[in-house]
Amino acid sequence: MLLKGDVTIKAPRKKVWDFLTDPNQLAQCVPGVEKVEEIEPLKKYRGVVSVGLGSVKARFNGEVDILELEEPNRAKLKAHGTATGSAADAISEMTLSDGPDSSTVVTWTADVSVSGQLASLVSRLMVPVSQKLAGVFYAEVKKRIEKE
Repeated sequence: MLLKGDVTIKAPRKKVWDFLTDPNQLAQCVPGVEKVEEIEPLKKYRGVVSVGLGSVKARFNGEVDILELEEPNRAKLKAHGTATGSAADAISEMTLSDGPDSSTVVTWTADVSVSGQLASLVSRLMVPVSQKLAGVFYAEVKKRIEKE
C-alpha cells in the first residue's frame, strides 16, 4: 500500500531536518512507540511499536535502516518488523523544500506491505488506519517544531 502526503511547518528547513533526523524526537511523535535504540548513528535503529487496527493489536519488534541522507533536502529509509505471526516492511522517503514565509514543506511517501495473520484479519482497515497514523505523526512533528 502506498501512502503519501505533505505538511507545511512554520520553521526553517535546517530546524525541520534536525528534528526529523533525531530518533529521540521522532520516537515521541510516532503513535505506539515503546522503545528506540540507536545501533549506528544516522544509519541503523531498533525499536518496538504497538499498533492497533480495529480490535486487533500487534506489537512489532523491528529495525530501521537509513538508506540515503541528503541534508537538508531528502531522506530515504527502510523498516522491517515482526509481530506474532505477522511481518511488516516499509520504504519511506521524505523531501524538504522551502515554503512561503520561511516555512518548510515536507512531502513524504511510504510503501508499506504487511503479511501474515494481521494482513488477513484487517486488510480492509490497513490503508485508512495507516494514513490516519501518518497524519497523527506529522501533526505531532509540526506541533513540536513550531512551539520550540
